[in-house]
Amino acid sequence: MQQQFELTTSPSKILFGDGAIKQTANIVKELGCARALILSTPQQEDLAKQLQDDIGKLAAGIFTNATMHTPLNVTEDALTKFNDLNADVTIAVGGGSTTGLGKALALRTGRPQIVIPTTYAGSEVTPILGQTEMGVKTTVKDAKILPDVVIYDPLLTHGLPKSMTVTSALNALAHAAEALYAKDRNPISTLMAKEGVKALIEALPVIKQDPHNSQGRQGALYGAWLCGSVLGSVGMSLHHKLCHTLGGTFDLPHADTHAILLPHVLAFNEVAVPGLLKPICDVLKASSAGVGLYEYSKSISAPLALKDIGMPESGIGRAAELAVANPYWNPRDFDKRQIQKIIENAFHGVTPEGQNG
Repeated sequence: MQQQFELTTSPSKILFGDGAIKQTANIVKELGCARALILSTPQQEDLAKQLQDDIGKLAAGIFTNATMHTPLNVTEDALTKFNDLNADVTIAVGGGSTTGLGKALALRTGRPQIVIPTTYAGSEVTPILGQTEMGVKTTVKDAKILPDVVIYDPLLTHGLPKSMTVTSALNALAHAAEALYAKDRNPISTLMAKEGVKALIEALPVIKQDPHNSQGRQGALYGAWLCGSVLGSVGMSLHHKLCHTLGGTFDLPHADTHAILLPHVLAFNEVAVPGLLKPICDVLKASSAGVGLYEYSKSISAPLALKDIGMPESGIGRAAELAVANPYWNPRDFDKRQIQKIIENAFHGVTPEGQNG
């Protein structure tokens, strides 16, 4: 992997490398813009203010209330501020919540967006927006949602707590895992998925041992970019449906939900497509992708049980009903009983099972 590179695709431009955030002002100008609204969560307000200082007169203001699952009311508040400031571009600095808000504003305004990720979510390179209204999370796919420029600066991830590092990286890995068996997969998406999985699985133990290891942080961000790019190019299946259902209905942490559910969904689906999931087995040196990822997750101290992140046991049945309410493609057919079993196992954090019956 090259430590520094620049890649321009259609329509996104990617800047990658330590210190890349210093190019933000130039990027705003390249887009023909002059009044940027900087977005962040309340927890990353200091970083938003620092960026505001760095780009000087190009900053119209900041909005620091980006929220998990992109609630509609938060988007409306941000849109009001965008219009009041006469802003012409957004800069989302942070994780998936902030990226989601930037996408929601781009969809509504048609204006350019820049994303500066500080986690490994990968959503910054997809034309997909998940947003929530009255406890129901829906997804929209539109070319206007895809950010115009993504600035990957590994230095911004050095301070990411170990727990968030692990869950956001496993969230990104989920994109590549489902891409391996996607209905519309292609040789390029498969190559990117394999490389993304390998980069993340190799990087996380390094980061766990030394959170400031430069190669580890670069490798994880590189892997997240690949996994996110795959998410934007092929369709997702059961895993992402379950995560959206659980996250939107019970307001669960997005990345944690992905981290916990993924081994269980892979164990279920690999009964039907073991060959397609073999790349994960190979990297993990395991005979089962699902069980292997579960053991790997345990070794890097990832969350293992939905009950530990706020999922109510009484909601398992409802979640299963919602997950089968609308038909969608998956490499293996399923019914409500099987989905409920997946959620139950994930709720208790037990070893995944393939459910051969």
